[in-house]
Amino acid sequence: MAYSVAFKASMIRRMTGRGAVTATALADETGVSQGTLSRWKREASSVLYVAVDDKPAPPKEPGKRVQDWTPEEKFKAVMETGELSEAELGAYLRRHGLHSAQLDTWRTEAHKAAVAALGGATPKGKRSPEQREIRRLEREVLRKDKALAETTALLVLKKKFNALFGDEDDDTNPRSDG
Repeated sequence: MAYSVAFKASMIRRMTGRGAVTATALADETGVSQGTLSRWKREASSVLYVAVDDKPAPPKEPGKRVQDWTPEEKFKAVMETGELSEAELGAYLRRHGLHSAQLDTWRTEAHKAAVAALGGATPKGKRSPEQREIRRLEREVLRKDKALAETTALLVLKKKFNALFGDEDDDTNPRSDG
């Protein structure tokens, strides 16, 4: 019996994806022989058979280096690989000539860009007018805190000096000392 590529791919996913089932259990469930299912799984691991969208994988662009990928292509790769099983991810990486570390870097960059676009942290050196005003006010408060601490220290020193040398200008009543 001839099976469609989409059917074969779905069976392979069921045997390799999350919550994978054995070829024997799948054979009992679908009526496809266990030997056929096992062969499909073997072929899928040796040939890049499993495509993300149940279509045959398009061939990799010849000579396209990872450095030449556009931001849109990088984002598309991040989105396409988000929910793939380990086997599907490996096939995707080989098909597109990528390394998992490169994809992880792109995922991090996409996350940072999304956070910035949604009003989170902005890239260094690019502050909104409100953020600049907040920063200016924080610097001013810090400067005033330092001046207040210095003034407090001088007052404490003056009191200690007066206490040591018995300055006659102190605030206490001489009759209550005694």
